[in-house]
Amino acid sequence: MKKVLITGGNGFLAKTLFQQLSDKYTLIVCDRMSLDLNDVENVESYLHKQKFDVVIHSATYDAAPIDTRNNPDRVLESNLRMFFNLVRCRHCFGKMLYFGSGAEFGRENWSENMDESWYDRSVPTDQYGYSKYLMTQYAMHTDNVFNLRLFGVFGEFDNWRYRFISNICAHAVLGLPIHVHQNSLMDFLYADDLAQIVSWFIDNQPAHQVYNVCRGRAYEFIDLAERVQAMANVNVDLVVNHSDINKRYSGNNARLLQELPDCHFTSLDDSLRNMLMWYQKNKDILDAKQLHF
Repeated sequence: MKKVLITGGNGFLAKTLFQQLSDKYTLIVCDRMSLDLNDVENVESYLHKQKFDVVIHSATYDAAPIDTRNNPDRVLESNLRMFFNLVRCRHCFGKMLYFGSGAEFGRENWSENMDESWYDRSVPTDQYGYSKYLMTQYAMHTDNVFNLRLFGVFGEFDNWRYRFISNICAHAVLGLPIHVHQNSLMDFLYADDLAQIVSWFIDNQPAHQVYNVCRGRAYEFIDLAERVQAMANVNVDLVVNHSDINKRYSGNNARLLQELPDCHFTSLDDSLRNMLMWYQKNKDILDAKQLHF
């Protein structure tokens, strides 16, 4: 079995990957307590000793979440320091997969169906997008560092306090009104499907260094909210403050599907049902006082 390191162990992507792939690989999941990615000497020593076949870098420093204590002035430095402390040791492992973001296209330039050529049409002005932009500049000049660029991802381990799909599912399970403050059009990928795509990248040699990893279809927030409302076991109201589409943000996945022609995406309704069922079974983790709209 291949030996795989997953960083960002406290994050929902790492938790999903571990749940979905632990029977296929020897997975070592680390968080900042077990491996401080800011410690250059510790990272180098650890990677040299462990000899991983694959490193999956899911750790990120982002000041956007409402409940984070991260310093927005440290986003650029922190993300780059973690990334480069890993890739400078790329001779110690077979390959590294990391999760880029559509933010590297520049938020002010977002549109529908953006393909890989959108990269470098402009330089992002925010620290998070700029950090991802610089990582891609580096990855494109290597042969074993690959950017799996994400747009919208959701899953059972996501942060239900503020992340849209998890948030509306949590409201429905608690019998609270579902709120759509501002309608948007966004590409959402179910995290379980992402795990299967990651598995392909672990086992195969990609032809490119950068891929848009997305469903390739965008949905309006109102549509998503209406679907969850219809699936809920209790009657919940739907409150829409602004129905006009404010943001259009979706990716073109043609390059991905060229290499993974049999790639399967869970239907949107099935994935939403899975979310609702999971939160219903784990209702005790939800706290209405911590929910944001």
